[in-house]
Order: sequence, then structure tokens, then C-alpha cells
Amino acid sequence: MPVSGLWFEQLEVGLRVQHATTRTVTETDNVLFTTMTMNPQPLHLDAEFAARSQYGQILVNSMFTVALVIGLAVPELTLGTTVANLGFSRVDFPAPVFIGDTIHVVTDVIETRRSRSRPGTGIDQRDETVCLAVRAAMMHCRPEPGRPEPGRPEPGRPGPEPERS
Repeated sequence: MPVSGLWFEQLEVGLRVQHATTRTVTETDNVLFTTMTMNPQPLHLDAEFAARSQYGQILVNSMFTVALVIGLAVPELTLGTTVANLGFSRVDFPAPVFIGDTIHVVTDVIETRRSRSRPGTGIDQRDETVCLAVRAAMMHCRPEPGRPEPGRPEPGRPGPEPERS
């Protein structure tokens, strides 16, 4: 698997990554995520109910929003270089996300040590912050010369057996 994420040593405090991939949220995204997670909230599923709310329309499930924000950051930040998502110390949703909104993600590295990382901030096309997540991730350090990359077998050692169907 190609590695496009950053190694721990590359995650310097102050680094800002404006992620290339953006995503327009669809009604299908919201309905599938909301029903798969067994959330019966009518603000996410019932157009007539939502029309009578202060927002006047269906709100996108905020758990979908945070999952999307983290996912959009993967290619440039953690693809092939993360060990584990260790948790979130803060998640805020200062503005709603609606069907048709396009999410843009910016990540700022605010602290590093051997077990913490950075927050990801999701911005919509109205230039409003719609999600702020401060998360900790365990990242691989850059491989030492002559050592295999994480997830790759050492030279001369067989890798995992391929799955058979």
C-alpha cells in the first residue's frame, strides 16, 4: 500500500494542511448514516418536521460530519502512517451542515509528542466552521534505513497470506 500520510517527525507544531479533497453532502449520505446508526431524530430524517424547526430544513447528522472531516484528512495526513486513532478531547459543531453543503478540511498541528497529534477543522462553502475536532493519534515514526515500512514484511520474510475467496 502506498504511504501518502505524514510520519510523526513531519508533524511539526504549526503545520497547516489544507486538504485537497472536498465533499458535497448528499441526502443519501445523511439518510444512510442516520439509519445505519439507529438514530431516529426527525431533524435528520423528516423534511416536514425539520421545516418547522429553527433551521427550516433537514440537518445533516453531526456524527456524519465529524466522520467526514476525519476521513477527508486521511490521504495527506495519516494514510499508511497511523497506528490508531486514540480519541477526541474536543468536538464542537458551531454551525449546522445542510444537504448540499460542501465540506473543506484544514488541519492544524497544535501539539506533538509520541502519542498525540492534531485537530482537524471542517469548513463549509459558506466559510463557516462546521466541525472542530481535537484528536490524538498514534503515528508511526519514519522507518530507519534498512527497516521495512510499517505493514510491510521484512526482506526475506513472507508477508501475510493473501485472502482466498
